[in-house]
Amino acid sequence: MTVNIRNKAFLGFWLLLAAALTIPAGRAESAAASDQQDQVAVFSGGCFWGVDAVFKHVKGVVKVTSGYAGGSAATAHYEIVSTGLTGHAESVEVVYNPSQVSYEDLLKVFFTVAHDPTELNRQGPDEGKQYRSVVFYADPSQQKAAEAYIAKLAQSHAYSEPIVTQVVPLAHFYPAEGYHQNYCALHPDNPYIVMNDLPKVKRLQEEYPGLYQP
Repeated sequence: MTVNIRNKAFLGFWLLLAAALTIPAGRAESAAASDQQDQVAVFSGGCFWGVDAVFKHVKGVVKVTSGYAGGSAATAHYEIVSTGLTGHAESVEVVYNPSQVSYEDLLKVFFTVAHDPTELNRQGPDEGKQYRSVVFYADPSQQKAAEAYIAKLAQSHAYSEPIVTQVVPLAHFYPAEGYHQNYCALHPDNPYIVMNDLPKVKRLQEEYPGLYQP
């Protein structure tokens, strides 16, 4: 990520206080999409730029929003989340049409393309609890599907290291600041994007051509 917005240094108390004064509106797990036929999945797998980019290229996905899950509204701000002390994880909210793509397909993309599920609190060059690997489930069916998929991967020995992805209930999802949205598409020449995120999109196209959309 670019240095100017990916500064992991400790931010002063004044910045924490100032950012906390503006509390973003959260979305309850049931308040998903305007179209009732659409469903929502929330994933955390490192920097949300790359995860967002991958899911935007999945057929049947209606909308992807970068944001924060796992913490409170008062601290759902990038500068504070970046300290790793808020309980949030950088996440993406994926609105999808289940008649075109299944939740299981989204899990497959998440676990095999969007991130490395054997890394708990880091992905690539980014390290911290805000980059942890999580499936935030909205209902018991999503929980069951996620746990079953993880068990299937473990039994197949798809990875040489144990899968450490957490499966936890979704309380609220808080959209991130506007400059984070659709970041990969808007900044394709950013060195971070070129090195870390564009290869994921290419891998999606190559490994799952039936799921890929331009």
